[in-house]
Amino acid sequence: MARLEDALGDDLLLVTQNIDDLHERGGSRTVIHMHGRIGIALCRSCGRPSAAPATLLDRPPCPHCAGRTLRPDVVWFGELPYDLDLIGRALAECDLFVAVGTSGAVYPAAGFVASALEAGARTLELNLTVSEVSSVFDEVRMGRASELVPAWVDELLAELRRTA
Repeated sequence: MARLEDALGDDLLLVTQNIDDLHERGGSRTVIHMHGRIGIALCRSCGRPSAAPATLLDRPPCPHCAGRTLRPDVVWFGELPYDLDLIGRALAECDLFVAVGTSGAVYPAAGFVASALEAGARTLELNLTVSEVSSVFDEVRMGRASELVPAWVDELLAELRRTA
C-alpha cells in the first residue's frame, strides 16, 4: 500500500478498522484509523491524544492538562468511528473502492462498498474468504492479503503507467 501511496499521493485514502500500526510499519504515511489506535492514549478531560504509557491502571496524568482521565484511543462498541465525514466524502468521489480482509459484518465500514457503488466507483474485494458483502462487489479475489495485495498493486501501477 505504501508503493501505491507513493504513486497516487492524495488520490489514495487508506482507511483501516485495525487499531494497530500495521500500515505505518509497512511504510504508509497517511492512514485513517477509523477505530482509533492502540498505542495512543486519549484524555477524556481535554480530548487531546498522546503516546500511551505502558499502563493506564495507575491513572497517569495527561501530558497536556494533567487530568487523570486517560483511556486507550480505541473506538468501543456504541461509539462513533473517527473521520466518517472525510470517509463519506471520499466514497462519494472515488473511482475505485477496494476492501482488503473484511468480514463485511462491522458497520458502518461494511456499508462503504454500497456508498462507493452508488457514486459509480468500481469495487474490488481482496479477501481470504467470502464476506457478508462479497456479492455486492464488482470483483472478488480470494487468497492471502500478503499475496493478493502486492499483486493487485503491481497490476494497478502497470495500468496507471500504460494510461499515463
